[in-house]
Amino acid sequence: MTGVNAGAGTRTEEVYQLLRRDLITGRIAPGGRLKLVELSTRFALSQSVIREALARLAENGLVIATPQRGFRVRELSVHDIHALTEARVEIESVTLQFAVERGDIHWETGVLASHHLLERTPVALADGQFNEEWPESHHAFHRALLSGCGNAHLEAVAAELRDCAELYRRWYWSLTDDSDRDLATEHRLLKELTLARETDTALALLRTHIERAPRKLIAYAAEHGAPSVD
Repeated sequence: MTGVNAGAGTRTEEVYQLLRRDLITGRIAPGGRLKLVELSTRFALSQSVIREALARLAENGLVIATPQRGFRVRELSVHDIHALTEARVEIESVTLQFAVERGDIHWETGVLASHHLLERTPVALADGQFNEEWPESHHAFHRALLSGCGNAHLEAVAAELRDCAELYRRWYWSLTDDSDRDLATEHRLLKELTLARETDTALALLRTHIERAPRKLIAYAAEHGAPSVD
């Protein structure tokens, strides 16, 4: 049984964070049911608190709420991965192209600073565990790349799509083997090509950068019989 602090204002938040961690690290399998009784026993809390935490996870797209059937983990759907990746490539490519065309010295400085932080934030900790600070630095770098586009709507859509891809990205880390990937070099080249205003090469690299994790995850999904449609 997992202990959760008794403060009324924090119980739902703590359950939410603990379950979110289990979901994004793959500890709870894609498509698995989330039973209120079992979770209530695990956390030693009422089912109403558990239900509220699960409802928050559903709002964030990590959990699916089905009438009369309760909650389950989002499926590892090949169709959804394809669609989301296609949308990300198209939106981020347009936004990065505008950033290259319109970005000023302040944008360049932001890209350099965010890459400096990302470069010095390890993906894994000394004990081999995933470093939870890395995704924040990673998101900050990609936001900085696009921030020179001069269009807040495009930036917002790109950020929303990246957030939607976060669960799949975490499943990529925990479920697939991509030990040959050199992420540090990918990010360094993205920075250099973008700041050098080498638009075509930067956009080609951005596409392969976005598509690599989904491709690996789709291969895993096919191997394990994940659905091809929602």
